[in-house]
Amino acid sequence: MTIKAKISLGLGFMFAIILGLGGLGAYYLHELADDSQAILKDNYSSLQYTSDMQKALLDRATDPDALHRFNENLMKQEANVTEEGEQELTTALRRDFNRLKTIPADSAALKRLQSALLQLDDINRQAMFRKNGTAEKTATDALLLLAVVGTICFLIVFSFIINFPSYIARPVRELTRGIREITSRNFEERLHFRSSDEFGELARSFNSMAQKLDEYEHSNLAKLLFEKKRIDTLIQLMSDGIIGLDENKKILFANPVACRLLGIDEAKLVGRYAPDVASVNDLLRTLIQDLMAEHWTEAPSQPTYNGLLKIYDPGLDGAGKESFFNKQIHAVTVAPTGDGELRPAGWVIMLENITPFKELDQAKTNFIATVSHELKTPISSIKLSLKLLEDSRIGELNVEQKQLIGHVRDDAERLLSITSELVNMAQVESGQIQLKIENVAPMDIVRYATRALQVSASQKNVHFAIHAPADLPTVKADPDKASWVLVNFLSNAVRHSPEENKIDVSVSSLGKQVEFEVRDYGAGVRPEHRDRIFDRYFRAPGNNGQSSGTGLGLAISKEFIESMGGEIGLRTDPEAGAVFFFRLPGT
Repeated sequence: MTIKAKISLGLGFMFAIILGLGGLGAYYLHELADDSQAILKDNYSSLQYTSDMQKALLDRATDPDALHRFNENLMKQEANVTEEGEQELTTALRRDFNRLKTIPADSAALKRLQSALLQLDDINRQAMFRKNGTAEKTATDALLLLAVVGTICFLIVFSFIINFPSYIARPVRELTRGIREITSRNFEERLHFRSSDEFGELARSFNSMAQKLDEYEHSNLAKLLFEKKRIDTLIQLMSDGIIGLDENKKILFANPVACRLLGIDEAKLVGRYAPDVASVNDLLRTLIQDLMAEHWTEAPSQPTYNGLLKIYDPGLDGAGKESFFNKQIHAVTVAPTGDGELRPAGWVIMLENITPFKELDQAKTNFIATVSHELKTPISSIKLSLKLLEDSRIGELNVEQKQLIGHVRDDAERLLSITSELVNMAQVESGQIQLKIENVAPMDIVRYATRALQVSASQKNVHFAIHAPADLPTVKADPDKASWVLVNFLSNAVRHSPEENKIDVSVSSLGKQVEFEVRDYGAGVRPEHRDRIFDRYFRAPGNNGQSSGTGLGLAISKEFIESMGGEIGLRTDPEAGAVFFFRLPGT
């Protein structure tokens, strides 16, 4: 039977009880009304007729209408004969009344009339008492029966009210408890109530679901354990140091490399609160200092944080050395509620050993510095020899020879420029940039750079338009490095400017900085190349699709300006050409 049918049946049962009680009460009320009506109609009316007839007899001597009133009441009495013996008395009254009308002075007839009226009065009075007793008995029986039936119905309805809501609420309560257990991953929970209605079907479906989840949980548990074992093995075998923290910053794991670098055994690390360990370990304090910052708590899904560290590595064989490690911190986030909201689940700190790459990079830097330095001498000799060949005192050269010497001179200049940039790059990479910071007038830097590029600019009929106020403050900079950067900007501008054009050189004061800006009106820098324009060895294609230069000039310029505490960049909003700028701190 369905829940709807049970509820309908229960409500129908209560309606039947109410209807039965109401019908029983209505029946007894009707009985009492009949008894009362019988007393009024049968006996009280007869008493009234008898009393009127007695008054008519008494008024007979003085009232000529007395006999007429007697006759009217007698006729009414004849129509209201209801009790035993009443008919005989009524007949005797009619007979003696007729005699009295014939012989008015008949005293015997008058006495018989009075005696009959008294007897008729007595019969109706006794009948009233008898019928009143019957009505009282009916009322008593009705009250008793209604009390018994009402009590039984009350007990039935009270039991229904107590048990029926429990019948509905208990399965719901059991289902709620079961759902809580399933939410807590207790997939062994089952609902044990049995019923043939929807609740029974719901319990069977819930148990089936819990069984499937339990089977799924146990079937995946072995896989999860296997995957965890494999991941643990991979972590232990990795050559990089790895440390895992949970969302409360407790150390979950640390592989042998990390333990060796920290100088702490794994058993003394795992399970401990990382800041407690960091209070006595400088390296771990350095590793987790970013985690202790406020923004890591507010945004656990931030991208990886990187940093280069120089750490003493004892090594497996005890031959320790200073090594270089790239620190990476990965935030682990999960969405446990399935609503897409990410919550922190921990962090993984990785120390990537880049010592071999650093050593190779250092070897490359040393090689470049050595080669570039060694190349300067023969290149200078080549330039000197070319200058001697051009001297007419040695001998006249024909046109073809002069062209060849010009080509050799250009190649020598190019080689000398390349070696100078390589020397500068070697200084940058080795961190040995030698700066001579002094107060320099911005216009001195501009005049030096424009004079250095005047010949190249005049060959393309390009002129420099200088814009600078007269009250510029001096800047704190290395004049040679700052001039080199501006020369590099102007050289690129001349190279990419059309013939018979201009190059704007602007100097302005921006707060506590002085900005140098170079603008040409050439093809400009394509949007896809702007983010890489200051990368090493990157060369943007020119108008003919070919790249020019070594790709080191702008990268070296960036290193020089930043080492002097300035800024460098490329504007992305010019209407035509390219606009490069750098800023130096003012005095």
